Amino acid sequence: MNILGRQVVLALIVVVMAASDAWAQRWKPPAKPPQIGYVFPAGGRQGTQFEVVVGGQFLEDVKKTILSGQGVEATLVKYERPLTQREINQLREKFDEARKRLQEMQKEDDKDKKKKGNENQGKKGAKKGGGGQLKDLARIALIAQEMGVTAEEIRAFREFFQRRNDPKRQLNPQIAETVTLRVTIAADASLGRRELRLLTPGGVSNPLVFQVGRYPEKVEEEPNDRALDTAVDDKLPVVLNGQIMPGDVDRFSFDARKGQKLVVAVRARDLIPYLADAVPGWFQATVALYDAKGTEVAYDDDYRFQPDPVLCYEIAQDGRYTLEIKDSIYRGREDFVYRITLGEVPFVTSVFPLGVRRGGTADVRLEGWNLPIRQTTVSGKAQPPGIGTLPLDLDPPPVNEAPFAFDRLSSRPEKEPNNRAKSAQLVLPPKIIDGRIDRPGDRDVFRFHGGRGDWIVVEVLARRLGSPLDSVLKLTGPDGRVLAASDDEDDKASGLLTHHADSRLSVELPEEGDYLVHLSDAQNHGGPEYAYRLRISPPRLDFALRVVPSTINARPGTNVLLTIHALRHDGFADPIDLKLIDPPEGFLIDGGRIPAGQDVLRLTLSVPIEPSEEPFMLRMEGRAKLDGKTVRREAVPAEDRMQAFLYRHLVPSDAWLATVTGRNWRINWPRPLDPGPVRLVPGETTRLRLKMPRGRVANEVRLVLDDPPEGVTIQELIHAPGELTVVFTTDAKKAAPGVAGNLIFNAFLERTVKDKNKRETKRRVPLGPLPAVPFEIADK
Repeated sequence: MNILGRQVVLALIVVVMAASDAWAQRWKPPAKPPQIGYVFPAGGRQGTQFEVVVGGQFLEDVKKTILSGQGVEATLVKYERPLTQREINQLREKFDEARKRLQEMQKEDDKDKKKKGNENQGKKGAKKGGGGQLKDLARIALIAQEMGVTAEEIRAFREFFQRRNDPKRQLNPQIAETVTLRVTIAADASLGRRELRLLTPGGVSNPLVFQVGRYPEKVEEEPNDRALDTAVDDKLPVVLNGQIMPGDVDRFSFDARKGQKLVVAVRARDLIPYLADAVPGWFQATVALYDAKGTEVAYDDDYRFQPDPVLCYEIAQDGRYTLEIKDSIYRGREDFVYRITLGEVPFVTSVFPLGVRRGGTADVRLEGWNLPIRQTTVSGKAQPPGIGTLPLDLDPPPVNEAPFAFDRLSSRPEKEPNNRAKSAQLVLPPKIIDGRIDRPGDRDVFRFHGGRGDWIVVEVLARRLGSPLDSVLKLTGPDGRVLAASDDEDDKASGLLTHHADSRLSVELPEEGDYLVHLSDAQNHGGPEYAYRLRISPPRLDFALRVVPSTINARPGTNVLLTIHALRHDGFADPIDLKLIDPPEGFLIDGGRIPAGQDVLRLTLSVPIEPSEEPFMLRMEGRAKLDGKTVRREAVPAEDRMQAFLYRHLVPSDAWLATVTGRNWRINWPRPLDPGPVRLVPGETTRLRLKMPRGRVANEVRLVLDDPPEGVTIQELIHAPGELTVVFTTDAKKAAPGVAGNLIFNAFLERTVKDKNKRETKRRVPLGPLPAVPFEIADK
């Protein structure tokens, strides 16, 4: 099926549907896809069953909970939502009526009492004060129930006013609806991170982090923000779960003995990486530890460059200790969720070296708290290239994972002294150097020989591997002049980093001779943990892909807009062809070619015409030529998350899921009239012909361009029997020759309707995007 021939699918669908006025009257808008903002508690222990609350929007009629991995299941317990303003007004009217009825009943009672000579009873009743008011409220509620108000409506009404009047519980529609789930974790379920999603008639939700742990779990008991502490009566270690509300401070008390090497590891930002409407863009937790006298003995507001704090403290004396957690600027909300691992648990503070060659082995030195070993041998066999996790077979495992690199290049250790040009360490590219800035003010210098016109790439991997090093690179030539320098280099593949502190240089050498690479820390810091991997090599052309969004919810037979990010390495600039991997029947992408040199492409995904009860698992790959060979790179699903109203990050997800829900639309694809990409010439008009069905409704179809290339506009739409011609104009002053990509059309029906005063107005009925159409702007 040709790309252009499928562009009028939605228009034909509407032709069929709009032909019947009866259908238009019966048609109901589709259910909105669910959005989830938090899960609390955000994890649990192996071999246990417990309840969690998930907060979000459009959560009614949850059909299924989807948890990645094996051994974790969840079932729905209940759904709750806040009352609408209309429901509040209706209930207020009923309660007012119930109050009037109660007052009338009380008047009748007073008359009866007077007849019996109990004229002072009313005065005695008035002296009861609050107790009498509580009785009155209870009687009003009973009367309201007799009038048809349900117990659930009474609960929701009370909850609304409690939340409105409680400064710790702000009204937030984005997380106002909740579902309660009963979670069962098998005893042999794998430890670590999972993703949780909800499936409703509107589709599948975005993912949230859910942790499977091995230690006992405790949920905070409010109030625990003043003198009252939540006691941890169980033996350590334990995992503490809580939520921080505005101005909230949570405190937990526990017994500790002298000599214990206590680790307090917080997960907060790790659970919900980015908040769009909060500064700095996440829950910034702080933790403090107090002894029995109330003296603060330890405090942390982050761990090195990671926002989540970690305390490592050796207990000085036996006693009752208090752990305090709060937001750094006393913000809070239901989605300020945390998990704290507390106890003598293994925690890795640094490893060296930070990587190994694929297929080889490396003896890795470990530093940290409560580690049973200090060295391990790591094999690079069967490991995919890139940044992974250091494989450690420890029982119990560390509470944190150490990033570790697996590379195709061989490595060698840094050799001191190499602080100056005269003592620079000789390197024969291509090579990786495993080194450290091992003291404050240290500088490492490396020498290599290069020829005129050679391209050389110098890249640091440190911050992306958990090192606190904030690297600075400088390249000097044979004459000592500085040829290039680098401080920070952004890496979109590291979506959870907000300070991209690793450096990178790519330079064409001007002459043959010896060149020096100078590496230091931007703040002149240093120490054994300031490790790095320094690559000096010719460019290694490659690419990676991110597909956004990671969750797709569509009506049958429609098209969905996707964004593909091409993360090009070392100057790779060739086109990349995109393809679905073993797609379920009915799924197809249009406009699946990333033009040369382009980093972002919008394209469309067509979904089946049949709805499905279960979500589909999708996969996509990109193909390109590298050194004459075709290579394939699978796209990683990701969410484009906003941080603090401004910054955006690509946060990877475990799976790419799609749902097709709603009314079943059946249609035959039309025959194309103009195959091939649209060639737009600056200063000229271009025509694109689309085959259309005959009929009155077809003439009502309109198209608009969604975020078109600079200088390209639709001049007019020409309707003819069975055909629609789109006329483009390309502004010679604004359009840039060589630009290529996809044209995205949004279709709609333009209907003329009459209001109650019989005045005619234009109304647009949106149909959604059509299949993407490739284009190129030609030279004039």
